[in-house]
Amino acid sequence: MNDKRAKRGNQSRLYVPEPPFRPGDTPDYSHITVPADHTLPRPDPMCDHVETTEHALGLIRVLRFNGEAVGDWQPNLSPEQMIAGLRSMMLTRAMDDRMFNMQRQGKMSFYMKSTGEEAVSVGHAMALRNNDMTFPTYRQQGILIHRGASIKDMMCQCLSNAGDPLDGKSIPVLYSFKKHGFFSVSGNLGTQLIQGVGWAMASAYKNSDEIASVFTGEGATAEGDFHYALNFASTYRAPCLINVVNNQWAISSFQGIAAGEGETFAARGTGYGLATLRVDGNDLLAVYAATKWAAERARKGGGATLIEHFTYRKSGHSTSDDPSKYRPENEPDVWPFGDPVERLKNHLIVAGHWSEDQHTALEAECKTEIRDTYKAAEAMGSLSGKATVNDFTMFEQVYEHTPDHLQAQRKSFERERD
Repeated sequence: MNDKRAKRGNQSRLYVPEPPFRPGDTPDYSHITVPADHTLPRPDPMCDHVETTEHALGLIRVLRFNGEAVGDWQPNLSPEQMIAGLRSMMLTRAMDDRMFNMQRQGKMSFYMKSTGEEAVSVGHAMALRNNDMTFPTYRQQGILIHRGASIKDMMCQCLSNAGDPLDGKSIPVLYSFKKHGFFSVSGNLGTQLIQGVGWAMASAYKNSDEIASVFTGEGATAEGDFHYALNFASTYRAPCLINVVNNQWAISSFQGIAAGEGETFAARGTGYGLATLRVDGNDLLAVYAATKWAAERARKGGGATLIEHFTYRKSGHSTSDDPSKYRPENEPDVWPFGDPVERLKNHLIVAGHWSEDQHTALEAECKTEIRDTYKAAEAMGSLSGKATVNDFTMFEQVYEHTPDHLQAQRKSFERERD
């Protein structure tokens, strides 16, 4: 029995969840069971939600560690589709590495990486239509990259330079690309949940077959917005996918602080009458299959599905975070579900569609593309350079009719500049 739950005499003790490992410890994930059975049944997408109860407690997987793809959820993607997904993940990782290093050199103020989680965003984007609206957090840049958004524009937004499509009105990585179905990222997680469900309800009201897909982290499931969203999604059968990316850590607190030591995060949808799936978030094929299933259910009027993506945040929460202060240095290396890029690469090799030489060449190609694109973006300015965003855009596209005091302030700034 956990001594923190024990009682001393008649006096109860407050239980405070603590991560299993601290800096200096040797990580041991023997408490996490890797399912040997890859054949968790795939029910009909229009089944009653209670038929997905076991899917909230188990783990949908397709890729074995030996590279084979098996089970009812095997999506049978073509080699070309899988290679395209692999490339998008590798481009995302290459961009993250470049932008992180540039932040460390003072070229931008802030950055957040998605290293280790690329299969969640890329696999999801592959399974949705491009006109489906996504309501992301700050680790779904893979959706933009796979949908063909301009990486240069993304970089300019991070650099807050003359090419910033948001004119410096948002902090780095809080992208907004309407034409790519990518709703403005909210820095305060939770708000996008109710926005996404509301958008889905409006889509259904208009008899459109476009669906919404909203993301949050496991930490934000402890916020009220999460429960409001689930309540509305269930009541009105909103055509929406609610994705909980369980990467084990919020900014510096592990998932137990959000009650992750109890039932799974996916199981929280069960009480609201929602279909629920829990998927290996480091398995691109499984993410694709689960997303495809939930999207079909939503389009046919079956309502929302809650999907928990079980993955791991390899890097720090952001460039403002030092994960060595709260977790062992080698913890990411021993995560039992491996790396999403390596797992898809190995599958392609085992299936005879890929080789180590091709992978090395693609990796070099992605790094070169990101390097050249970054040079073009930085030429338009950076935090350490001169050609930054026009300061006067702060007065534009904020109010329909600019208040008198802001008009006066702008004129004052213009006089000072002249």
